[in-house]
Amino acid sequence: MVLLGSLANALGIAAGTLIGLCLTRIPARIKETVMVAIGLSVSILGITMALKAEDFFFVIVSLIGGAVLGELFSLEEKLHQAGRFLERKMGKSKSGNIAEGFVTATLIFVIGAMAIVGALDSGLRGDHSVLLTKSMIDGFTSAVLASTLGIGVLFSAIPVFFYEGSIALLAGLIHASIEEKLLESLIAQLTGTGGVMILAIGLNMLEIKAIRVANLLPALPFMILIVWLQHSLF
Repeated sequence: MVLLGSLANALGIAAGTLIGLCLTRIPARIKETVMVAIGLSVSILGITMALKAEDFFFVIVSLIGGAVLGELFSLEEKLHQAGRFLERKMGKSKSGNIAEGFVTATLIFVIGAMAIVGALDSGLRGDHSVLLTKSMIDGFTSAVLASTLGIGVLFSAIPVFFYEGSIALLAGLIHASIEEKLLESLIAQLTGTGGVMILAIGLNMLEIKAIRVANLLPALPFMILIVWLQHSLF
């Protein structure tokens, strides 16, 4: 089953969220310190990912182009609108800001090499080991996030499933169209670009700087274009 890994990842997030919601009544001081710990961990993860880029100059270029496009289309606001739509459907939430939890968790779980590589493995070889590993990591992360951000984290399982599932279903076409060397370079550069965004999420969680991370998402297709042009021309 091609979508087994994607489904397991979504279910892992859902299960982790439900566990985390049982921990929402912990004292505010503990929640605050836990959030700082998560923010620091996410920031370090982002730095580690960013350092995997083959050429950081192109990471900067893609982020600038992505930021301009993202601001023009107000992607951050559209994601928050989706979160607020969920809030209206569920009524007043006592377990955190649904929009904030949805946006933060979606960005953390979608951005990164494991989602791409794992989905490709699922689609090409029927090997779900990477996504199954990711489901355990995301399950633990979602439990911690849900304990502070609330039930909004649960809904991030939906875009994660569709994102990874789409890559898995298109894996054969991707493999046939992109040679191995180009694909490796693409994954490295996307990981570096995604790492900067993960770092931005960490800074948001630490309340150091309010960054509209979703407005940086167009940097990813920008990077794909840059890597393709570089490979084609040079």
